[in-house]
Amino acid sequence: MNQDSSFEKFPKTSRGRKTREKLLRAAEYEFGERGFHAVAINDITRRAGVALGTFYVYFESKEEIFRSLVTYLSHRVRSTLAERVADAPDRMTAEREGLQAYIEFVREHKGLSRIISEAEFVANDAFVTHYRVFSQAYQANLESAAKNGEIREGDQEIWSWAIMGMAIFLGLRYAEWDDSVPAEKIADTVRDLIENGLGRQGK
Repeated sequence: MNQDSSFEKFPKTSRGRKTREKLLRAAEYEFGERGFHAVAINDITRRAGVALGTFYVYFESKEEIFRSLVTYLSHRVRSTLAERVADAPDRMTAEREGLQAYIEFVREHKGLSRIISEAEFVANDAFVTHYRVFSQAYQANLESAAKNGEIREGDQEIWSWAIMGMAIFLGLRYAEWDDSVPAEKIADTVRDLIENGLGRQGK
């Protein structure tokens, strides 16, 4: 099956787009709550409130909607963060705002980490693309900030993966497992870490 077949069937009408998104949101809930293998297609259609036959208008299989869901969530995460940091006056502010936006996003989509983690085995192409596209955009932003003198020069590719990894585990700890710590506090603490490092100042 063509890995991009779901995009070939992307609906052209507003009604079709809404129905497809309704199925994706239902799939997000089901896969996020119970995992890929425990969910059947009729679980998704029942939650979406559509007929079983409607599912096959948009997706060929459970595997395809899962792959499409990973792409859908990946796009939503990136667009949410990009919108949040669009007006940031400098890179350090963008780091802080972006992390707070990510924590808040995961709190609203608590199945995100489970879905992405399962994608490594169910839809590895979408899993790899999710992180690579994210890293490439992040690296470009860091390179731009370095050219503007907002941050120091360094290996921006490695830095992008390192900061992404930190955000992923913060999302697990402070969004999925326990969301009692204010997102603002987490973002402020991590900004301090990124800006000042672990070394003692003046040493």
